[in-house]
Amino acid sequence: MPETNASRSQLTLICIVLLVVWIWAAIAPLSREDWLLENLLVFAIAALLLATFRWFIFSMASYWLLAVFLAMHLYGSHYTYAETPFGFWLQEILGTSRNHYDRIVHFSFGLLLVYPLRELIERLARPAGKWLGLLSLTFVMALSSLYEQMEMLAAMVVAPDLGTAFLGTQGDQWDAQKDSGLAMLGAVITLLAARLVGDNRT
Repeated sequence: MPETNASRSQLTLICIVLLVVWIWAAIAPLSREDWLLENLLVFAIAALLLATFRWFIFSMASYWLLAVFLAMHLYGSHYTYAETPFGFWLQEILGTSRNHYDRIVHFSFGLLLVYPLRELIERLARPAGKWLGLLSLTFVMALSSLYEQMEMLAAMVVAPDLGTAFLGTQGDQWDAQKDSGLAMLGAVITLLAARLVGDNRT
């Protein structure tokens, strides 16, 4: 995507919005230790995007999708995923037994990030035909599984005292599998939607 004044303005706006959300999330979070751990993902994505910006620029749609996902993650980091007010509101409305905000974010991981990941694969690997959609879906599934493993290691090595507060399992022994499954479902929905609007690359 060639840089234009409009795209620079949008990128600046995205950075400002995320910075404001990050500052809000950093002010008196429910658990400072959990907030720090959750922000490892934010720092990693931001560092990766900055380090590669000179040679790979995503479309503005991809940057906005990334920004929405990061904002959702920052909201969760402020309260811890199991204690978000929005999740409790949904729990009351739907009559569920747990706060499902973590499920929403994992679903959004696939729903929002499969598009920029597909863009990355398309421009770097140039797969032919239907392979682009399949590889994009596989990439989401692999990253979701990798995140679950890294989350476990971070809880065990960096802050074992946080335990389930960081992992957000809320007593569900199948939490990791459900999270990965929802990420896959979100990616499938986006890829199918792309086909419905006439994008035949998937």
